[in-house]
Amino acid sequence: MQELAIGAYYRVLTHSFRTEYQFGTTQYGTDEFHVGGDDTNSQWNNYDSRFGSIITTIRTTAEEPWDDKYIGIGLANQLIQSATNIESSNPEIKNIALGEGYFFRAYNYLKLVRQYGGVPLKLEPSNTVELEFTRASAEEVLAQVIDDFTQAYNLLNNSGQQPHRISKDAAAHYLAKAYLTRASEINDDWNSSTKSADLAQVVALSDEVIGNHPLASNYQELWRYTQPDGANEFLPELILSASFGRDAALETYNHQHTHFTARYDDLPMMKRDLTGMRPYSRMAATYFTYDVFDHVNDSRFWKVFRTKHRVNSGGEFGGVSYTPGVDLGIMYVINSADDTRFASTINNNDPSILYSATGKTIPHVFVAYAADGVGLMANPRWPSLSKHFESDRTAINDNRGMRDEFLARSAETYLMAAEAKIKQAAMGTGSYADALPYINAVRERATYKSGEDRAYYEDGAESYPTSTFSQPFESNSYMNENSYYESNNIPVTTAATDLTIVSTAVLPDEDEAIISTLGYSSEYDRMLCLILNERTRELCGEWHRWEDLSRTQTLVERARAYNPEAAPNIQDFHNLRPIPQTFLDGIYANGSPLDASQKQALQNPGY
Repeated sequence: MQELAIGAYYRVLTHSFRTEYQFGTTQYGTDEFHVGGDDTNSQWNNYDSRFGSIITTIRTTAEEPWDDKYIGIGLANQLIQSATNIESSNPEIKNIALGEGYFFRAYNYLKLVRQYGGVPLKLEPSNTVELEFTRASAEEVLAQVIDDFTQAYNLLNNSGQQPHRISKDAAAHYLAKAYLTRASEINDDWNSSTKSADLAQVVALSDEVIGNHPLASNYQELWRYTQPDGANEFLPELILSASFGRDAALETYNHQHTHFTARYDDLPMMKRDLTGMRPYSRMAATYFTYDVFDHVNDSRFWKVFRTKHRVNSGGEFGGVSYTPGVDLGIMYVINSADDTRFASTINNNDPSILYSATGKTIPHVFVAYAADGVGLMANPRWPSLSKHFESDRTAINDNRGMRDEFLARSAETYLMAAEAKIKQAAMGTGSYADALPYINAVRERATYKSGEDRAYYEDGAESYPTSTFSQPFESNSYMNENSYYESNNIPVTTAATDLTIVSTAVLPDEDEAIISTLGYSSEYDRMLCLILNERTRELCGEWHRWEDLSRTQTLVERARAYNPEAAPNIQDFHNLRPIPQTFLDGIYANGSPLDASQKQALQNPGY
């Protein structure tokens, strides 16, 4: 049973990260990311005629995420039944393994209900072929999820807590998430009788978890990855992670470092290298993602987006000779909309733009807001999100990553509590200002500290010395520097400005601009918008976004405003995914395959 639990850890928490459905179902089709230079899986972003119960793609089919979750549920059901029935009183079985079983089942069903709404509830192992299934309601599924997470919470403990094992705090975090889901807008047709109590539970559980998981002192600590099982993978802030390691026999590879990476290796002076990552170029940040940050005072953008690449091929370009390992080859300027300093964005060899360290022009400069209006949408160039980067792989084109993926950390717990406080205020309990201490705790950590070097940058490329592949330093395109000063056009300074929000009436300028674009006016809509914006600033690219927008019923308006490929196609029914055709074609009713009308009755509206 303990070995079954270990296998379930892999299937439930880890397996999706070797797939492309992981980003397709959580990041595509939102306000944060859109289709990059490679449109593989673009159906999941574009909501076009190719997106339905059958999805034809070389990577992610409609049924892959559905099937994966039900395989995990099958393992969980076996674990729950076996650990319940065994005569042994061993607490490692009766409490730990059983608690893990309940957690795994709840985790999978929470994913399913947030993606599809009501789904079939299967709570016993299958010992024979079963063909007849009906969909439970979302209300019934969430009731089961909450019961299972509660069982896990009661059975598990925090002894020897580490993020690689499910703990009582992990159960509490996800139980709070389940309560928040039930209290969210997508369920407002039926959740009125449970909403008040659910929101109180969110706050109580979140406070419990927050007390045990202090935030890392510097946002950079979370992403300072130097080797598998290194220091950043055991920070107290981390509640639960999908665990990877060096043992090749396990084949638990993490592929997510490839999907956020923009092309760099097809430009003059540049070549593909271990520290630059293999650029699958699937996802590009949207202008919402650029503009939601205070780029002067909020460190989070500059600590997780790679905005400079060192020349690593060399030669002559534009009449200038460039030295590998020394000269700056690519720079992204993420500036403000009123900045008119730059007239062009491609192959910018303007002598007025110099790299201060060498005094040479920069061969390739790409600007978010350029005077000619080209920007970062016209070509596959954008600063890559580096939260998942790693250079400990065995070869330049090796996709088999070993870096853990953070599933839950207390920064998100703070923001769940804040959202619950906002929803409570809307129901007449407390005030909207009650959310601010939770929000400000996260923003305080994000603020540049006095004396901090704002141009300093590091990411998972720091792990390249541990790779078995030998790469000369001059071949590295990675460098410990960002474009903070070039983008903001300000002198080098160490003055720190607090990001604290002191009033719900006057929100930060970047939030007010987004609120204006989306046309919000009520205090509730303004504060919910603030929470969703703060979730991007803190959790961008961490596999939450689509479900957060879907459950709060803000997906359509935000995708229309910020995602260029999704905007023409997205409709209200896209707040739920299509039930896969393979499931509908495979099940029976009263001993016979379903006919067309029966299949349509089981399908989500609109598909």
